[in-house]
Amino acid sequence: MARIELEGVTRQYDRVKAIDRLSLDIADNEFFVLFGPAGAGKTTTLKCIAGVEFPQEGLVKIDGKIVNLIEPQDRNVSMVFENYALYPHLSVYDNMAFPLRSKLYKKSEAEIKEAIDKISKLMRIDAYYERKPSQLSNGQRQRVAIGRCLVRNPNVFLMDEPLAHLDAKLKHTMRSELKEMQSAFNTTTIYVTHDYMEAMSLADRIAVLDKGHIRQLGTAREMYYTPGSEFVAKLFGEPEINIVPAEYRVENGKGIASVGSGISWEVPDDVRADIEKSGAKKIDVGVRGNDISFSFEGGEGWVGGTIYAFEPIGNKTIITAQLENAQYRIVAPNDVHASLDSAIYIKMNFDNVLYFNAETEQFITRHNREEILSLKKA
Repeated sequence: MARIELEGVTRQYDRVKAIDRLSLDIADNEFFVLFGPAGAGKTTTLKCIAGVEFPQEGLVKIDGKIVNLIEPQDRNVSMVFENYALYPHLSVYDNMAFPLRSKLYKKSEAEIKEAIDKISKLMRIDAYYERKPSQLSNGQRQRVAIGRCLVRNPNVFLMDEPLAHLDAKLKHTMRSELKEMQSAFNTTTIYVTHDYMEAMSLADRIAVLDKGHIRQLGTAREMYYTPGSEFVAKLFGEPEINIVPAEYRVENGKGIASVGSGISWEVPDDVRADIEKSGAKKIDVGVRGNDISFSFEGGEGWVGGTIYAFEPIGNKTIITAQLENAQYRIVAPNDVHASLDSAIYIKMNFDNVLYFNAETEQFITRHNREEILSLKKA
């Protein structure tokens, strides 16, 4: 069990700051996810906690103790690397047994076998005990690496994209197992990923990193429903949220928003107050694909365009509709069929629209804000 604190941590390589004055407070027994695009500083943050990298500035604390200059083996952390980091000359069994045979955490061979058998069955690698890493597939190597991490009972689990090389079915299974194991082991877990589904399904809290800075910190629900910026909004959800320039004006004492193509709506009074309070001269609006209805026949209230792209992806279809100068990605059932450049008509669910400052790209407000906030508290 451990509380992890980072206070103004900076790690620089030549002229590039991988993380810049980064501060985090990760609670004991929390499943905490570091999420963001490649090069955001996620792995560097993990390495600073593990002791693989030492920060040039700031403090790293584990349970209130400063560990900046403490070697990795003395921090009682267990880490899974993205590149497996298995010993090529050792068998699967001996790779998993290695941490339990070290001087610091030495166990009896009976205890080692019991721990390995338990985890290897869970990871589905119990049939590969005698194989060397070179005789395994990438997915099997990754499962061995995860298993080696889990056989110990450390203060902190550090996981650097541990599911990256698993097939889709096993990845789904492992997401459930990892969350259950973390709860059962009563151990703090810090998990790095660039997969928003992993982040949302696993995390108690998520830190969105970009260029060494935290762009937003909160729960999965906060990231999806009240993203702090257009950048964060685009990272969560499939297909990517539609963000388009909008006009805002006041007519007869009412706030009116429009996005061209004849699409306009009256904003609620609380939304109007937030927009005007923000001082935004221009706004963007965000609407997700499942909040846009479509029709191939049209009618009153429908706005027409053409089909720019049509992407069947198994359990759903993504349709991109071209309306004047804007494109809208729409979620459709998997049995829908359509041709490119054919006519399509859309309607928006204005109750779930997000509003952003077009100049700063920062979140202003959304419809149903109070309802969403009450759900978060629950």
